[in-house]
Amino acid sequence: MGIPPRTYGALQVKLRESLVTRTLVMPIQRFIHIQGISSVILLAAAVAALLWANSPWHDSYHHVWEMELTLSRLQLPVHAWINDLLMAIFFFLVGMEIKHEIVHGELADMRRAAFPIFGALGGMIVPALLFATLNHGHDGHHGWGIPMATDIAFSLGVLGMVKGVPADLKIFLLSLAIADDIGAILVIAVFYSGSLDRTALFVGLVILGLIAVVLKLGISQPILYFVLGVGFWVAILRSGIHATIAGVILGFMVPTTATLSLTDFQDLATDMSRRFRDAMAVGDVKSAKNLLGGFDQLLNSTESASERLTRLLNDWVSFLVLPLFALANAGVTFSGGAWHELLTSRVAWGIMLGLVVGKPLGIVGFAKAAVVGRLAQLPNGVTWRQISAVGVLAGIGFTVSIFISSLAFDDPAYLLQAKTAVLAASVLAGLLGYFALRDRAKFEAAPKSEMVEDPQLQ
Repeated sequence: MGIPPRTYGALQVKLRESLVTRTLVMPIQRFIHIQGISSVILLAAAVAALLWANSPWHDSYHHVWEMELTLSRLQLPVHAWINDLLMAIFFFLVGMEIKHEIVHGELADMRRAAFPIFGALGGMIVPALLFATLNHGHDGHHGWGIPMATDIAFSLGVLGMVKGVPADLKIFLLSLAIADDIGAILVIAVFYSGSLDRTALFVGLVILGLIAVVLKLGISQPILYFVLGVGFWVAILRSGIHATIAGVILGFMVPTTATLSLTDFQDLATDMSRRFRDAMAVGDVKSAKNLLGGFDQLLNSTESASERLTRLLNDWVSFLVLPLFALANAGVTFSGGAWHELLTSRVAWGIMLGLVVGKPLGIVGFAKAAVVGRLAQLPNGVTWRQISAVGVLAGIGFTVSIFISSLAFDDPAYLLQAKTAVLAASVLAGLLGYFALRDRAKFEAAPKSEMVEDPQLQ
């Protein structure tokens, strides 16, 4: 995926003057922006959690995450700070990404967006129905939302490992996962939030209104938005609605359009460069510095607030927030009879069937129905076999599925079954999806290579 252009440009300037940038910062930036490396780190954190939770020191694993931590009179266990606060930052990024896709991306054109949207609907409805059918009348029925989710980072990471995948197929998976995220967010907000505290909710709405007014006035003080954002998060946390929804709402409020186009910047910057050169030629340092301030404002205006925040936060979320979440939540301790319970668990089988079977069936079935009904069209250069492979890949639930598991179940036994099933299903879906895509890529590449090697065609 490469280093973001603005980050790379800033580093290029520093390379000439900073030994640290040359020897440390630039290599680290190149490493962390390798395609799929964040997924590897996330998987490593999950494996570390499993090893720790099943080691002789398994008691320490659970003790660390259950310790109470107080911050500004708000006391929560460590795992709650991670799940409620740090994951709110993750969902803040998700909110900005969803808004960007709706305003500028694939979801902006309803003709193109219809195909992944219908696929996402099927990929949520069918797994939920499979789980609900298997658990109807049993205590674990509340976990129907767990197999609805798709992990964007992992699924795109696996897709990126396959060579020769059409660009439209990657766009389909991204759009599908984003539409899936919208559904997961709605499910969390409506079905997995607690009892409502109307006073706290009213305070949250007042703060949200203040943020809207500040945005309308064009005030650009980051500290003000930070204070208001934290206040809104606390209000939503106390209201009973899950605190991560605050992150999504705030992400949707961030502007996604730059106030100055690159063409306008080019015209203005050319004129200002000439005036800067003239000021320096006559020794007018004050005017030159005034123009430098103008350059600062112009440069900032060419990047939307969502682009800037995504660039600043993305690496922290990918390499700190999500691995920490996996470390705190993926560690399930297996007792002697745990495996027998898992094999006979309706919750575990509901999640496994939902993610591994329900996802591809729902995605392909609903997408094909939309095409047959002329509500959507198959992307150019993409086959139904590839859509089916991506449907299997979408069964990688991991982050969001584990997150919903922790919301759905308070019972440790059900939570263990759910998390184990999510991990197993995600690994299975990832492997099946990878080999299905790789075999298809080889099948399509073979005829092309034969044509090149045929001497009669040369």
